[in-house]
Amino acid sequence: MKVIALGAHVLDILVRPVAAIPEGQQTALVEDIRVTAAGTAAGTALTLAKLGADVRTAGAIGADASGDILLTLLAKAGIDTELVVRKENQPTSSSVLPIRPNGERPSLHLLGANPLYTVDDVDWAALADADHLHLGGPELIGAVNAARILRHAKENGVTTSVDLIAPGALGSLDAIAAVLPHTDYFLPNDEQVLGFTGATDLTAGCAVLLDAGAGVLAITRGADGTLLVDPDGYHDIPAFAVDIVDTTGCGDAFSAGFIRAIALGRGLRDAAILGNAVAALVARGLGSDYGEFDLAAADAFAAVTPTLAAEPGIPSR
Repeated sequence: MKVIALGAHVLDILVRPVAAIPEGQQTALVEDIRVTAAGTAAGTALTLAKLGADVRTAGAIGADASGDILLTLLAKAGIDTELVVRKENQPTSSSVLPIRPNGERPSLHLLGANPLYTVDDVDWAALADADHLHLGGPELIGAVNAARILRHAKENGVTTSVDLIAPGALGSLDAIAAVLPHTDYFLPNDEQVLGFTGATDLTAGCAVLLDAGAGVLAITRGADGTLLVDPDGYHDIPAFAVDIVDTTGCGDAFSAGFIRAIALGRGLRDAAILGNAVAALVARGLGSDYGEFDLAAADAFAAVTPTLAAEPGIPSR
């Protein structure tokens, strides 16, 4: 499987545990500080590589030390970064994540170079040569640009998936509408569905996305697992029961597991199960790159790990 993960590249600095920010200039001791590659493109690429895919990333980063570190981390994970462009006099997108003791992750974020990736930066031949394109964060590069990239992929027989990076509260349907008709698998979280559609419940939000042209929907819902919406209706896929250390990168890990399973010819339900499994494996440690697992280990984990009871599901259409 040759996959290009295109879009958001972020350097994460994670600190754990942080119950509160110290007053004034006081110091608090912590257990761990890590620096990892992250973002809806780079973070997804990390798990895809673990699961055995041939992965390239594409996007914009700064010509700075943070960008150097980010490329080094991706290369160390076996990811081809030749398609990443560097923008002079721009910072690489970065986040400082003070991880709470319960695994929650508030964020201090620098937007950086991500929105500066344009269609002039695209290697169209490389895109056409891929088996799958995962576009993470179309709202950052603009819906028109993202739609053109996805359309080119589809015209060349490449399957496509899309995830969002902006919080739902900052979203609107206009920011993604042009993208959806070219999206085989749309993989946002529940809060993004509500925010980007303006709906008050997931049923209505899903209807908006389907009417706008999205293909299959796989909506992550944290401890409530995944809501899979396909031609047969709505399906609850429960999350796995694990001790959560940090939820950073879990959505990206889900995307990777789902995409990899589809490429292997597995059904949609099995794809969502693998997505939930790798997300749970990543949640057991700090950062998007946590866990020394491969596809066989993820499948074995899914086979023996109990699942959580979710809230009542959404009725079939």
